[in-house]
Amino acid sequence: MTIQSAAFPRTPAVLAAFAVGVLILGTSVLSRAGDKAAASGDIVDTAVAAGQFQTLVTAVQAAGLVETLKGEGPFTVFAPTDAAFAKLPSGELDALLKDKEALAEVLTYHVVPGRLMAADVLKLRSATTVQGQTVDIDTTDGVRIDGAKVVTTDIETTNGVIHVIDTVILPD
Repeated sequence: MTIQSAAFPRTPAVLAAFAVGVLILGTSVLSRAGDKAAASGDIVDTAVAAGQFQTLVTAVQAAGLVETLKGEGPFTVFAPTDAAFAKLPSGELDALLKDKEALAEVLTYHVVPGRLMAADVLKLRSATTVQGQTVDIDTTDGVRIDGAKVVTTDIETTNGVIHVIDTVILPD
């Protein structure tokens, strides 16, 4: 099963905003791991409050995606941690931060339209991202999104859900 996002606008600004949301959500997920209480903030506010996704938050701001990720949604964000960003080859993050369009492409590749809880993700083999490409979902040994391990799931926000991943995934 593949989720399509034909009606979702794919302008660079919208894509960047979603990517930022994914990064910010990752922060929120780690700080609220195990807390399945009702969501009280949007993706961005949740990530900022977590304090552990500084790289993602910086990237979302640099890409101009903050307002998008604070939008109605819903969005599912596969959010890489600061440690995940640290795994990128030397200089790659700095290069992305200087190239707003490329940064937005990477960030929006981490976002899927709709609210996909962990139980929903388990039923999928792939999903179409806001960026427009498809991510592979492998559930044979835990859950992996394009090879990145999902380490925390179901962090709910008012405009979506965050799943924390251990590696930054890159579009083709």
